[in-house]
Amino acid sequence: MNIITQVKCRRCGESFSSLRATCPYCGTRRTSQSTRSPSATPVSKGTPAGSRADSNMKWQLIFGLILVVAVILAVIVMVSTGLSGADASKTHTAVTPSQPPVADAQPTPEAPPTPPPTPTPQVQKLDIRYATTSKTDIDFTMRVGDKLQLNAQAWPADLVQLSDISFSSSNPEIVKLTDNGDGTCDLECLDVTQNGVPVIITAECFGVTAKTMVYCKK
Repeated sequence: MNIITQVKCRRCGESFSSLRATCPYCGTRRTSQSTRSPSATPVSKGTPAGSRADSNMKWQLIFGLILVVAVILAVIVMVSTGLSGADASKTHTAVTPSQPPVADAQPTPEAPPTPPPTPTPQVQKLDIRYATTSKTDIDFTMRVGDKLQLNAQAWPADLVQLSDISFSSSNPEIVKLTDNGDGTCDLECLDVTQNGVPVIITAECFGVTAKTMVYCKK
């Protein structure tokens, strides 16, 4: 029975006495090596050094993949940011189309000034005449079937038109009156209920009136 234990070289895998500090076959020291520091000399598979080397290789591959993915993501972010900035600059620098010039508005024609109202003539005198004889305030007689024409004259004559004079009869059923619109009127005695029925003939011009009385007989 061997009292001295045997140890296996972590590099070459050969067994040797635990009393030795180094492997008699490859010269490797027995001290443990960090699992993260790679070996400076070649190692054999199946040994602790080989297992550590494989583990280190896996971590290196994982770290490398992580680094590559990070670089790819960084590139994608940079490209996206650059494109967004370009679009924003295009948006800000876009030229706003100018509005078409507004045609000058046509001036509104001014309404012609309203002429001042013509002052109402001040009639000083108005006469009713038969032919050339004044009948104002003078009575005269007509018989049934008689016809005659009266005219009126207003002063001042240069301010009053003959068409401004109007006539009326107080009883047109007895004395029919036709206003000719030229300062004259036609009278016709139609009928009487009794002799001497009075009918008033009135001429009017701008508020001034003149009257005459007609007596109708059978």
